[in-house]
Amino acid sequence: MSAILPPQQRIWWKQPVDKVELIWITIAFVWCMVMFFMMPYWHVYGGQNLSPETYRVKPELFQRATQEMVDKYTVRTETDEKIPVVAPPAGSDIFLIARLWSFWPILELKKDETYRLHLTAMDYQHGFSLQPENINVQILPGYEHVITIKPNRSGTYAIVCNEFCGIGHHKMVTRLYVKD
Repeated sequence: MSAILPPQQRIWWKQPVDKVELIWITIAFVWCMVMFFMMPYWHVYGGQNLSPETYRVKPELFQRATQEMVDKYTVRTETDEKIPVVAPPAGSDIFLIARLWSFWPILELKKDETYRLHLTAMDYQHGFSLQPENINVQILPGYEHVITIKPNRSGTYAIVCNEFCGIGHHKMVTRLYVKD
């Protein structure tokens, strides 16, 4: 049979399947099943996928809770915009706001301590990408995303918006400090 000429029988699915095609179909099916069952396995036993809680939230209430945290735990300010750096105690709830085109405030956490990170967007859809750890969360306005985190290495991490949010999207980066 030629690819240029039409098949002799117009009902192609009644043609016999070649042995080589059956082998490739079988390999592809087996690989799909392996990947299908590995996804829940990685989620439960891999310890690498987040299971965020998500709640409806009014922006003004979330902003008030974030401001209370900033008023209580600010240790210094950074950047030309005087963004506060907050160092909340271990085990506390910490809040991070995404808005055009910044994250607020900057967080300073302690190594090997557990925190509940609350995220929301005030205006448009944004992304939360913690690099180089490759933790990614899609942040939507009107929803509070809660993630339990436990930093296990000290250093300075980058938080980047990975959802296109407009003309200033490329400037939407901040830092996260993890101290010993």
